[in-house]
Amino acid sequence: MTKTVLVLGASGGFGCRAAEAFDAAGWEVRRYRRGTDIHSAAKGVDVIVNGQNPPMYHNWRVLVPQITAQAIAAAKSSGATLLVPGNVYVYGDTPGPWSEATPHRFTARKSRIRSEMEATYRRAVQEDGIRVILLRGGDFIDPENPATVMNMLILKRLKRNRMTRMGPMGTARAYAYLPDMARAAVALAEKRDTLSAYEEVNMPGLTFTLDAFRLEIGRQTGRTPRVYAFPWWAMRLAAPFHELSRELLEMRYLYRTPHRMAGEAFDRLLPGFQETAFEEVVAREIAALVPDPRAPRATGRAAA
Repeated sequence: MTKTVLVLGASGGFGCRAAEAFDAAGWEVRRYRRGTDIHSAAKGVDVIVNGQNPPMYHNWRVLVPQITAQAIAAAKSSGATLLVPGNVYVYGDTPGPWSEATPHRFTARKSRIRSEMEATYRRAVQEDGIRVILLRGGDFIDPENPATVMNMLILKRLKRNRMTRMGPMGTARAYAYLPDMARAAVALAEKRDTLSAYEEVNMPGLTFTLDAFRLEIGRQTGRTPRVYAFPWWAMRLAAPFHELSRELLEMRYLYRTPHRMAGEAFDRLLPGFQETAFEEVVAREIAALVPDPRAPRATGRAAA
């Protein structure tokens, strides 16, 4: 019997990859069209993926609770398991490793908003009888998604053999390669009946420093990028008038905080899951952003 999934936010980063992964696994995929009757769209589905998120951090305080309530209502009316991508904001600036037992810490407003969102899902499990899988990943990375921080800011000028550092080059950080995270979501969805009513799983993903990423680009292309500092000073000047600058500035701590994702629960639930190797992810970024790695070298003075 064909299993059916409804993907909310199917045009977004995680939602798009989730729709592809469920389709590849043989599921019938429904893509929710914003503004239509979500209860009709969810009728008869087995799983709902809530990939919706306000773009560019827009109006999180209002929109995140609205999106959460909509997804819960659809799961309640349909009886479907709700699958939600989580992020690391809830851990604040506590150095990793971060596991499912790591306490939430509110370093930024968005830390509290995401923590409150997760608490809402847990209450819905207890009070409304729905089932929720929360799959948490590090900073999203996807060569085909121009909206990731990696592509939008850090590697924006890779064609010119330049990288932008958001923090210290030697700070190890957790990353979730979205095609892998989407495959993991499918694998968890397919064993949903064996999971707890509220199952929280941290995906180990990749952990690397920007310096390691830079050196791997150099090893593969023969051209090690120059490094330039991100203009945080400009974000401070623009913050009172520009929403994205203000929201980025609030999350600066994440680029200074060394962390990784603990993977014990993930490995227990999905033994043998094969994640894409770091070298392959770098190769795919190069292929997506630098069609001709023999392009002329960049000139100019790099920031230390």
